[in-house]
Amino acid sequence: MGFYVPKFPLDKLIETILNFLTVNFSFITKSLSKVIGNVIEAIVQVLMFVPPWLLIFMLAGLGWRLAGKRAAFMTFVGLGLLWNLRLWLPTIETVTLVILATFVAVLIGLPLGILAALFPGFKKIIMPVLDFMQTMPAFVYLIPAIPFFGLGPVSAIFATVIFAMPPAIRLTVLGITQVPNELIEAADAFGATRKQKLLKVQLPLAVPTIMAGVNQTIMLALSMVVIAAMIGAGGLGGEVWKAIQRLKPGMGFEAGIAIVILAMILDRFTQKIGQKYK
Repeated sequence: MGFYVPKFPLDKLIETILNFLTVNFSFITKSLSKVIGNVIEAIVQVLMFVPPWLLIFMLAGLGWRLAGKRAAFMTFVGLGLLWNLRLWLPTIETVTLVILATFVAVLIGLPLGILAALFPGFKKIIMPVLDFMQTMPAFVYLIPAIPFFGLGPVSAIFATVIFAMPPAIRLTVLGITQVPNELIEAADAFGATRKQKLLKVQLPLAVPTIMAGVNQTIMLALSMVVIAAMIGAGGLGGEVWKAIQRLKPGMGFEAGIAIVILAMILDRFTQKIGQKYK
């Protein structure tokens, strides 16, 4: 006869915590959601106000400046195809969500990465947290986002930031810790303070690795596009979700190609920026 071991009520505990936070702090998150939602809408309206052909030429010129002729040509042809496929508005919505989510993820991740690189004790704490964040299925992040921020793009940004932040932190730590000890010792010999070593030696040399982290953050943010469409994020992911619901493989394939083109353009831009600092 076996012993009965009662189940630990982890699900009830998590639900209790989320309910408490939602009841007591939802007025803050809902207000924040309204502000961020207005910012997203304003950015989309401004970008849509610019004629698509003009914005394509501008982005192609930016690609020429940052990444060379090949990237400029790819940007021009790729965005031109998206315009022709009548996916311009979803593309603008997706770019807005990805850029905002990446900005927030880097804004939070860079300082945390610097702290983890400078303080080994903090690194021991944050690394298991990053492992947890990276291995948790992306769908799970949508669960707390909805009661806090409601349906829509703000919840999508919240879930995307959590999912996409770990590479920004990890590669910031890697870039700083890979700075040669000889350079650190030389800075110490000249009497540099910890702040001077960080700003004038470690961070400048770590920029290529940090930019690789930004690149990976952008790619992970794009990978959340379709998942986030389930909670009303819209954009190209919304087009894929509509195709799934309506059983239209052609429509879904078009939106999928658009996401791939967007990923290639953003990948080339960020890669070339990082290579310039090598």
